[in-house]
Amino acid sequence: MWVFILALFLLGSVFIWLAGRRQAGTGLPRGRVVYVDTQKFKHVERPLYDPITELTGRPDYVVDVGDGLVPVEVKSGHSPLSPYPSHIFQLAAYCLLVQAAYGTRPQYGMIRYADRTFAVDYDSKLENNLLDVLAEMRRSEKRAPDRSHESAQRCLACGYRGVCDQRLD
Repeated sequence: MWVFILALFLLGSVFIWLAGRRQAGTGLPRGRVVYVDTQKFKHVERPLYDPITELTGRPDYVVDVGDGLVPVEVKSGHSPLSPYPSHIFQLAAYCLLVQAAYGTRPQYGMIRYADRTFAVDYDSKLENNLLDVLAEMRRSEKRAPDRSHESAQRCLACGYRGVCDQRLD
């Protein structure tokens, strides 16, 4: 009887060890996943919404790590030396949305690339930069954005070429 109990204990320990290794390989922080929006799962969560900024979005994961929630954005490519600014702003937007949806401000978020994970602090400086970017986007909705290049080749391939008054001919 003791041999059977010992065997069950060892088998359980092996399963716990394997689960820990698998979880560590995902790049997610340890904790309970409370929101998932990846194609690996059939059920797609409702988008998160902030009525103040009118921002809507779906982080790939939100993990409850015990002392707070952590949004995680997964990128399929290899990691740069540091996260791209656009990825940081996307993650900051998810932090803002998590705060609006769950009533708790994330201390940080994570960007998971294929070969590396970055933790990004969600501090007041990043939040203010995000709000500035959102305000600029709102202002630019009222006018056509300026062309952001000097390449005639890019203009030839652009889907807005027919309506652009700044195209390069």
